[in-house]
Amino acid sequence: MKLPLVVGVDGSEPSLRAVDWAADEAALRQVPLRVVYASLWERYEGAALAQELGKPDGQVRAEDVVEAAAHRARVRHPGLPISRAALPEEPEYALVREGKNASALVVGTRGRSGVTNLLLGSVSLFVAGHADCPVIVVRGNNDNQARTAVHSRVVVGVGDGSAGAVRFAAQEAGRRGAVLEAVRAWRCPAHESVDHPLITGEPERVHEERAAQALEAALRDVPPRVEVERRTVEGPARKVLLAAAHEADLLVVGARRRPGRFGPRLGRTAHTVLHHAACPIAVVPERA
Repeated sequence: MKLPLVVGVDGSEPSLRAVDWAADEAALRQVPLRVVYASLWERYEGAALAQELGKPDGQVRAEDVVEAAAHRARVRHPGLPISRAALPEEPEYALVREGKNASALVVGTRGRSGVTNLLLGSVSLFVAGHADCPVIVVRGNNDNQARTAVHSRVVVGVGDGSAGAVRFAAQEAGRRGAVLEAVRAWRCPAHESVDHPLITGEPERVHEERAAQALEAALRDVPPRVEVERRTVEGPARKVLLAAAHEADLLVVGARRRPGRFGPRLGRTAHTVLHHAACPIAVVPERA
């Protein structure tokens, strides 16, 4: 039995974009789509869905939200198997639980201020940091339409322990017939010099060569049918990947699950690209 692709909806414009993207992805993967709306409130208050349904904000209910999203997906991909659920609970925990039996989770950028499309909402950030499956956060324009893939390029950030992210990115590139661009950022510590006992050549050259070797090792299991471009770039990983995202249809990053005082959390690189990347971002959990 194929695990479904789960999309979290709330009737907002960002979640409508996520529905479109998730429907396309489910059709591409040939898996069922599951539409989930979770809220402790019986009614949804928001302009986007209310206008689409022709109802006042206060009359839009949870079942309306999931039914409208499912209908939108059916119109986009007739014949796609779709299930739906309206759950009376906190969306963060409901979606993380749904992810335990999902091939992936898709969410939108639900901000709560005038910069909705610039900063990630708390639900999406929590799900990306806690789900057991890959989480795709769909970013977009200031409308309710998902971006069309135009670059034929999937970018993956390759750090230490990125096996899951590389594997996921290779699968996505293979499905799309896209180029897989593997990027490894590297830095030369300022205190190193040619007199350092471990450095026998130019420090920058040594670090770049090490990055290239690590990149090659990370890509050794990528299927030959996937076209791969390799890039080693000096600079902070978060800045390097944000630049690469401008010419990508999907950016993939790994996220180590780091138990701490407040439970698992995202690293700085994943956190930054989720807030600011110019394309959808897939966060893939990496196990220690």
